[in-house]
Amino acid sequence: MKNEKSFSYEKFRSSFSLNCPDDFNFAFDIISNKYGKSEKTALIAINKNGNDFEKISYKDLDENSSRFANALKNLGIKKKDKILIILPKITEWYYCILGCAKVGAVAIPSTPMLKANDIEYRIQTSKSKAIISTSMNVAEIDKIKNCQSLEHKIIVHNKIDNWYNFAEICNKSNTYFDRNMVAPTKSSDPMLIYFTSGSTGMPKMVERDNAYAFSHNITQKFWQDLQSDDIHWTLTDTGWAKAAWGLLFPPLLAGCTIILYNGQGFDLEILLKIIKKHKVTTFCAPPTIYRLIAQSDLSKAEFRSLRHCFSAGEPLNPEAMRSWKNATGCDVYDGYGQTETINVIANFPGMPIKQGSMGKPCPGFDIEIIDNEANILETDEIGNIGIKITNPYPPGLFKGYYKDQIKTSEVFRNGWYFTGDTATKDKDGYIWFVGRADDIITSSGYRISPFEIESTLLEHQHVVEAAAIAKKDYIRGEIVVAFIVLGKNGQGNEKLKSEIQEFVKNKTAPYKYPREIIFTKNLPKTISGKIRRVDLRNKLKE
Repeated sequence: MKNEKSFSYEKFRSSFSLNCPDDFNFAFDIISNKYGKSEKTALIAINKNGNDFEKISYKDLDENSSRFANALKNLGIKKKDKILIILPKITEWYYCILGCAKVGAVAIPSTPMLKANDIEYRIQTSKSKAIISTSMNVAEIDKIKNCQSLEHKIIVHNKIDNWYNFAEICNKSNTYFDRNMVAPTKSSDPMLIYFTSGSTGMPKMVERDNAYAFSHNITQKFWQDLQSDDIHWTLTDTGWAKAAWGLLFPPLLAGCTIILYNGQGFDLEILLKIIKKHKVTTFCAPPTIYRLIAQSDLSKAEFRSLRHCFSAGEPLNPEAMRSWKNATGCDVYDGYGQTETINVIANFPGMPIKQGSMGKPCPGFDIEIIDNEANILETDEIGNIGIKITNPYPPGLFKGYYKDQIKTSEVFRNGWYFTGDTATKDKDGYIWFVGRADDIITSSGYRISPFEIESTLLEHQHVVEAAAIAKKDYIRGEIVVAFIVLGKNGQGNEKLKSEIQEFVKNKTAPYKYPREIIFTKNLPKTISGKIRRVDLRNKLKE
């Protein structure tokens, strides 16, 4: 193991302390005050071809985010206004997130894969005042007709009628911006909102405050082990909380250099080229990528620069971990957290790894496996992963779903936060993931709500009823399988399967489409009419 350390888990937890200043603002305190004058490279922004790149210094990051903050202020954006940001992995994503934070506006990072229905729902629900996008999403955004809160549309890299051009409004703005120019912010003030999927209902809003950014010191120091001289690369979409973990808060807290590769999909040749060319030292990828890499010939690959590798999003199978270590000399340190948390369970550098385990609770958290009444279960019993509500409040744990008391009360019960995931804990205190308690589907690191898939399927002219479930898949972890009841004019053949798959791809984000479709005469239901997904899962095993 390249990252050998002397380690005592008990000492590690007992010596922990984390005190967030009452007026903490990540963009001012870290980007402007701590690193704002530094010429050190903050970002290596790499083009889709994997060859062309530019370097952005911490000073550039501060000045360009200040330009955008001034531009927002000039547009009348103020504290707590919501801004929907739909950008790929480009430098402007940082300028927008940090510029919003300086103004006190609330950024809503979203994946560029969203369709018009997804975008409209997010604007209406959050009452966003502005939207920022590239030309990739303009056609979908322009389909939206009923968003009264939306006052400004800002496009990056292009010029379009009725849209502000990002570069133009920034070039007219000053590079200086400080706290005295806007309403003061507190660490408890909102900074971000993420939309997160559940198994029932539409995506919920998870509000993250400035203290959440500070709490990622735990993620940075104890699981990712990021140092100021690291070249760090996390493979993630900008629309997910994983980007906050891997592209934003921890690496910038550490003051290291971030690889920002604007590529789509998996290209092993480009991945290996970037690691070698830019001397990547710390690397994070979803289990899907490690599994794909494990199937490849790595005999000629060069990984000499790597010192620490980690993964999160779903369980990582031991075979992929062994293949990666054989090729690189690095273990893969699995970790666990949610949009609603920071990293809360992890394998820490220096701690013996049990392949397949998520590790042990991070400092600052009391985590147990509990039943539905919050009773702590015995060793190796399957139960809910619960986070105890302590005083002080667990760092980085959200306080509840935005304007949704019903959903909030479902997850905060009896003095615990119920994560919705199930696991076991062994005699050594290692936690082992079992599955989602609410039928959520996790495919290639993306969390997919069955309800969203089913709602889209029902819009197809031949679909009468539909149910979506997860099926285990070696590469993606899980895939979406749809059971469909057709109307009298529907012909259950391969042609219709392809048509329905394309229909879903065009109506919502493409990663959500069912990779397998099974036509059936009826769906198993409870007396109250709820679909019995457990019966459908059992049917797949037959």
